[in-house]
Amino acid sequence: RYSLFYNHLKNIEECEGGLDKFTKSYKIFGVNQLPDGGIYCKEWAPGAEAVFLAGDFNGWNPFSHPYKKLEYGKWELFIPPEDGCSPVPHGSKLKVVIRAQNGALLYRISPWARYVVRDEDKVNYDWVHWNPPQSYIHKNPSPKRLKSLRIYESHVGIASPEGKVASYKNFTYNVLPRIKDLGYNCVQLMAIMEHAYYASFGYQVTSFFAASSRYGTPDDLKEMIDVAHSMGITVLLDVVHSHASKNSEDGLNQFDGTDSCFFHSGYRGNHQLWDSRLFDYANWEVLRFLLSNLRMWIEDYRFDGFRFDGVTSMLYHHHGIGTGFSGDYHEYFGLHVDEDALCYLMLANHMINSLHPECITIAEDVSGMPALCRPVAEGGGGFDYRLAMAIPDKWIQIIKELKDEDWNMGNIVHTLTNRRYEEKYIAYAESHDQALVGDKTLAFRLMDAEMYTNMSVLMPLTPIIDRGIQLHKMIRLITHALGGESYLNFMGNEFGHPEWLDFPRIGNNESYHYARRQFNLTEDDLLRYKFLNAFDRDMNRLEERFGWLASPQAYVSEKHEGNKVIAFERASLIFIFNFHPYQSYVDYRVGIETPGKYPFLCSKYKILLDSDAGEYGGHQRLDHNTEYFSEEYPHNYRPNSIMV
Repeated sequence: RYSLFYNHLKNIEECEGGLDKFTKSYKIFGVNQLPDGGIYCKEWAPGAEAVFLAGDFNGWNPFSHPYKKLEYGKWELFIPPEDGCSPVPHGSKLKVVIRAQNGALLYRISPWARYVVRDEDKVNYDWVHWNPPQSYIHKNPSPKRLKSLRIYESHVGIASPEGKVASYKNFTYNVLPRIKDLGYNCVQLMAIMEHAYYASFGYQVTSFFAASSRYGTPDDLKEMIDVAHSMGITVLLDVVHSHASKNSEDGLNQFDGTDSCFFHSGYRGNHQLWDSRLFDYANWEVLRFLLSNLRMWIEDYRFDGFRFDGVTSMLYHHHGIGTGFSGDYHEYFGLHVDEDALCYLMLANHMINSLHPECITIAEDVSGMPALCRPVAEGGGGFDYRLAMAIPDKWIQIIKELKDEDWNMGNIVHTLTNRRYEEKYIAYAESHDQALVGDKTLAFRLMDAEMYTNMSVLMPLTPIIDRGIQLHKMIRLITHALGGESYLNFMGNEFGHPEWLDFPRIGNNESYHYARRQFNLTEDDLLRYKFLNAFDRDMNRLEERFGWLASPQAYVSEKHEGNKVIAFERASLIFIFNFHPYQSYVDYRVGIETPGKYPFLCSKYKILLDSDAGEYGGHQRLDHNTEYFSEEYPHNYRPNSIMV
């Protein structure tokens, strides 16, 4: 694998003038303004017989501006300035006109288009030339690389209580302050790359270089990222390079009239489950396109890194379909691995790390590919983090299948700590996957229909609501503290957002009722959502203070099946969880490492975060003024202990 990567890198250096020049192609391809006011256009369309540019600027004459054919399937066009001004005005509509091999004229959007819009009375998107007289100028530097990542997974369009597509402006001025207050230091943005089908959640990308226009303009997005940076918030893009939409008129599919431009031809170029096209990562121009795409998002918009979606599908020729992974090494090394795709990921991480070392990359891989988060120089994939995707599945399985008294403490601890050595994991109790229609969030699984009737503080606290609120807090804290080196939460789930997420579509009469986030629920003093919101905030603030995510993996001293107690130490803190459905304990001994400091023979501990506190909807059974002193009394293989 490293040899394949090295050969690619060597070829880029020898044939393209280096990685820096190769990945700057986004400044050349497509339609670009020249300093003298002229326009330079370049496309890759190896299957085309001829290429033209048409649009508002030439009265949609499909033949007046032909491209010149170059080597290797490339085409270029130069349009001189008119009286020192651009011949293609800002905001004018354009199309690349392809004469296919069968003689047909195909009107296409450039794969490199920066801005596409859809009129309300149309089905397809239109390509709009984006070249404003004054582009947005970033005012704030990007935050320094974070040691502890607390990620708020977000979707701009649903980030409002109103039943509509929310805007970049709304997110900037209404949602970012909320994220900051909650103690998250990183926002991960979904569905930014333009996608014609809103209900695809952004995972059927049609225009890879265009920020989605349904939320606003490119400058609105730049302002949003700039304001986030002013708050010290890192911004990551959920990038989809694992597949592309099948759309042809406003997508990449059949751009030059063939099914092999950008993608594998035939069966290999189609994803069975996603009904989408699969990139040919061995193709030189595909590498140019995808690597340049990453660089454009970093340098033009100032994104601080990426969460790569669908990495498992990229890594294997079977795309993970109908395949289970046990962790045995034969599953990761063999002819079933797509080495070209893996090499692309290595190149992408190498490029990002070389040109923008402050950026972060995350892999969404369910298979557990070894060394995916080790440096490329070691033969690894080069990612900084990988998602701990087994954790949410475990919580769902426990809540769905087991009675409270049957919860297995050892199994919970194993799932939370089972990660590859020296690879960083992002722990999460639930993400957008669990919020989608057809699934259930943790809050909805725990409290279900009673969320509609018994979340008011004016109503008696029922056993179901009481249990749901307490477990919601405990599950999130133990996942946060024990599950990895970073933590992720999907917007709204921090306060137990009711119901599910469903985008407008024919099946729900194009309704926006479930395509929104009801942040207003936390602002109503009469609703219990405020308790979960406050706990999530204080949990994050405590991590910011002590930095357990950046600390070595926790030492678990107790996972008692009878008592249903889990205890561990991390970042000089002691975490103690009592999962017993009805049993409390007095004078419970917990083993610790920290001895007393000279001249004292004991260390003193106090409660810092208590899920049973009144401000979090608890029963206030613990006195927070109590001081707990360590004893030189070995317990559970620890040299010291305390009684709690």
